[in-house]
Amino acid sequence: MPESTAPPEGLRRNSARLTGPDGQPTTHLGANFWSRAGGPLMWRCYDGELVSSELRVLRDHGLNTTRSFYYWPDFMPAPDRVDEELCGRFADFLDRHLAEGMTTIPTFLVGHMSGENWDPAWRGGRDLYHDVWMVARQAWFAKEMVRRFREHPAVSGWLVSNEMPLYGDAAGATPEAVSSWAETIVNAVHAAGATQPVSLGDGAWGLENSGHDNGFRVRHSSEICDFLGPHVYRMEDDPVRQHHAAAWACELSSTFGRPVVLEEFGVSSDFVSDDNAAHYYRQSLHNSLLAGATGWLAWNNTDYDDLWNQRPYLHHAFEMHFGLTDRHGHPKPQLHELHSFSKLLAQVDFGNCHRAPSDAALVVTSYCDTLYPFTNPADRSGAHSTLRQAWISARLADAPPALTRESDGLADGARLYLVPSVKQLLSPTWYELEQRARDGATVYVSYSPGSSAEQRGPWYANLNQLFGVRHQLEYGLVNPIEDDTVTFTLCRPFGGLDEGAQLSFRVSGDANGRAFLPVVIDAAAGADAAQVLAVDAHGRPALTQRQTGSGSVVLCTYPVEQLAAATPRVNPEATATLYRALAAHAGVRRPVTVDDPRVAVDRLTHRDGRSFVWFVSQSREELTVRPILPQGGALTELDGTAASSVALPRYGVRVLEWHPGN
Repeated sequence: MPESTAPPEGLRRNSARLTGPDGQPTTHLGANFWSRAGGPLMWRCYDGELVSSELRVLRDHGLNTTRSFYYWPDFMPAPDRVDEELCGRFADFLDRHLAEGMTTIPTFLVGHMSGENWDPAWRGGRDLYHDVWMVARQAWFAKEMVRRFREHPAVSGWLVSNEMPLYGDAAGATPEAVSSWAETIVNAVHAAGATQPVSLGDGAWGLENSGHDNGFRVRHSSEICDFLGPHVYRMEDDPVRQHHAAAWACELSSTFGRPVVLEEFGVSSDFVSDDNAAHYYRQSLHNSLLAGATGWLAWNNTDYDDLWNQRPYLHHAFEMHFGLTDRHGHPKPQLHELHSFSKLLAQVDFGNCHRAPSDAALVVTSYCDTLYPFTNPADRSGAHSTLRQAWISARLADAPPALTRESDGLADGARLYLVPSVKQLLSPTWYELEQRARDGATVYVSYSPGSSAEQRGPWYANLNQLFGVRHQLEYGLVNPIEDDTVTFTLCRPFGGLDEGAQLSFRVSGDANGRAFLPVVIDAAAGADAAQVLAVDAHGRPALTQRQTGSGSVVLCTYPVEQLAAATPRVNPEATATLYRALAAHAGVRRPVTVDDPRVAVDRLTHRDGRSFVWFVSQSREELTVRPILPQGGALTELDGTAASSVALPRYGVRVLEWHPGN
């Protein structure tokens, strides 16, 4: 069950963990499992000795968990009957896990699998969420499986489904029906006597994490489940965004306070070379760890070349090659990355570590997770992509932010609030941000007219007052960006940037987003008037700062994060440099940094006070960086050897220990 530890200062970044039967934190590191003899049909041709050999390869490479599946059409051949012979085979499967020192998390409703939906013959087209009888049958099956296997020590959790949004009727999946379905089955699991953690297996694809309304709500899942389990297989146009795809899903999920297990991630060898598969695994593992994941289950354990004539591989050939091992059980580079990761987790005693606090907060507009009347879904999805880009830029600035959802109220205590390329916040939030500035924080807002033509423009409650400017917008029109590259020139020193320093941003996106905010300084505002920090190539204000109380409000008149989010292969880009300056200006505490935006720095803190520093490279080339220690102290290798520089291979990761000064 969940356990969390609050860090001593700054904004808390969720590090909630699952605990084992002994009450100690547990870390699931493993793979989704189908035997290469049968794939989803493995229970029909079950080979126990082969299963043991497959498990042994995983165990020998540091893995301790599998996610397993009751293939629903086989396990429940009738609405009131389970197949006892297959249950016997599953019992043997559990015994073989125990013999190898491993555990498994069974999944009830399968359902969807690898590009195909698999119905029990008796379903007859009944709706999985709305049909009361059909929901009762699903709950009954879950109860029967729990009743049979709840006492087995190899069972370490339960999952309701596999990617239910792809199996259920998404077009008719209302939040009320989906929430009732989920609660009914989770309650059945508990009623059957399960003591292990339970989650939905839905991929954490609800509105709050995806911007897409499929009926699922992550907030409700967090109320009824013991952990959240993102599934991530994104197609991207930027390597750095791709390397952070799983991490971003984990970071969003972590805002709900539950443990986060990266339940599915991986690559098909048909889509990626061996070397690049290793890079992807390495980046996904470490970046998701730094984003709050405390468990990892790769997709999947093996390749299925010998099942080429069996569905789903017959029509989804690439699904044969997601394995950590090949068709003969030989390790692929992905499994070697997991092995190295497992060794590092042991070295830092990961179960007793939590994420270091942050002085920076990234504001997640409630328009991302709330369906307000007469709002456009394009603006919601646009806000999601912009926030992700801003989060990556902050990480590359060595100022990894805590997320604060507007829906939950702004978190207290940040020194820097980032509100990137935002069109919409609730009216009270704008006044609250101004109060945060008066109380000493730096509030940064970059303009955006949105991602659609519907009521295009800033939905700001107090634009001129908040920023100490007078906007010059014309109704119904945008002010198009004329240049292919926007260049800011600093008019005065700011956050370590010298007067005359330049920041350049590539311009991309459609006509709705390729627009700037024309402003003039409101001289009549007197002491409340902004000062110009930077101008664009046409002499117009690009960055302004208004002092208020003991803090300040910084306005960027260009949607730099939105432009970057729409630009292929753009990262790292100048927003990271801007955020670095904002962090310095706001006094964000960053005990270890580097000057190279290709390397992100973040920390975990151990219960005993030790501090471990991650250096994650986004460079295609080898590089060496020299860490900066603004608060003093020293860095050592994990074996205690002094370290003054950090050499990183292509897309490499290094972990050192930081020893604070006296």
